[in-house]
Amino acid sequence: MFQRIGPAAMKKDLGNIVALLEYLGHPERKFESIHIAGTNGKGSTAHILTAALMGNGWKTGLYTSPHYRDFRERIKINGQLIQKKQVTDFVAKHQTFIESIQPSFFEITVAMAFQCFADAGVQIAVIETGLGGRLDSTNVLNPLVSVITNIGYDHQQFLGETLPEIAGEKAGIIKKGTPVIIGETQEEVRHVFRQKAIELGAPLIYADQIYRTEVLSYSLTGMQVNLYEREKCVLENMSTDLTGPYQAINLTTAFATLDALGNMYPDWRVPTDILPLVWKNIKKSTRLLGRWQLLSKNPLVLADSAHNKPGLELIFSRLKEIPFQNLHIVLGIVSDKDPHPVLSLFPKEATYYFAKADIPRGLEAVKLQEAARQHELKGRTYVSVKRALAAAKRNANPDDLIFVGGSIFTVAEVI
Repeated sequence: MFQRIGPAAMKKDLGNIVALLEYLGHPERKFESIHIAGTNGKGSTAHILTAALMGNGWKTGLYTSPHYRDFRERIKINGQLIQKKQVTDFVAKHQTFIESIQPSFFEITVAMAFQCFADAGVQIAVIETGLGGRLDSTNVLNPLVSVITNIGYDHQQFLGETLPEIAGEKAGIIKKGTPVIIGETQEEVRHVFRQKAIELGAPLIYADQIYRTEVLSYSLTGMQVNLYEREKCVLENMSTDLTGPYQAINLTTAFATLDALGNMYPDWRVPTDILPLVWKNIKKSTRLLGRWQLLSKNPLVLADSAHNKPGLELIFSRLKEIPFQNLHIVLGIVSDKDPHPVLSLFPKEATYYFAKADIPRGLEAVKLQEAARQHELKGRTYVSVKRALAAAKRNANPDDLIFVGGSIFTVAEVI
């Protein structure tokens, strides 16, 4: 019953998840929520928001996908993974009904998360969509705030070939009268969000039109930032353990969301003065993995799960700012996407170590090597991601940099 996973599990309606939640007694109605969609940054934004909410004393649930090492990473309460017994008990208790409607793996995990949150007395949960928005299994909530981080090309076979089409799918999470935060202003899709917001009477807020995060300094373990509301600095010289070139954008989106939440619902206001404390250790408090993650310093090894054009462009822009002698890239991607648009972004001067992530969706290393050759990317194939990384470490000089990426599943095998 757990075989329909990944994009192949995409459904044409919400019938299964609605039936599951009705059978469970509608656990999704027993806590408040913030619902997040977007092409990139939604997972990090969800963790940033969670750190703020639980830092203010609320029992906070967090649902994200996919997981890296442990299925339970998807379902956290106050930064802690749920117990293994909660997973097995849920499946055992409800197996007969689950088998009768044959839901996808994702539908089961969404229902499990909502049930765990309800059982634990969670007050508010931050819920990340899996794919798209309109038909995503999480789109059964009536959230306090909806968030759409940005729109880019990804999963076009399901969401549409143009940015407005993709935006239309993600705009499906906008609810009647509920504020919606758009993280990044993109002119080609503004009309999509405006039309949907007007139709539903939803207040529409563009985060980057009101707020901005100025990066004062980067390091491999964090950054110093100023956060502005219009021209006023509301958080000065704030330290955070977030790393990666995109996290400033995510901080802006999260701050805009918290501000809208407090303005709309005063009982849910998070005081700005607690944010420097609760955002200092976001990775630690929420168990955020796989984003510009430092794996070792000698040799320098970084891993990031960026897997589409907007995310990878930011990654390679940041890599250029790091001093190194030679670049080694351990690369693995999935087989259900055209590899060429992303491979065209990778630097030709790097030495490549091609591997297939240990999942059915992984692209065979030889096929990846062949596709990469068309973009003048040269390297050898390896039987596993770990073997590829070991080879890169053997070949690297002390001043070299090793980057592991291409997909979440590739990164998952080495963090």
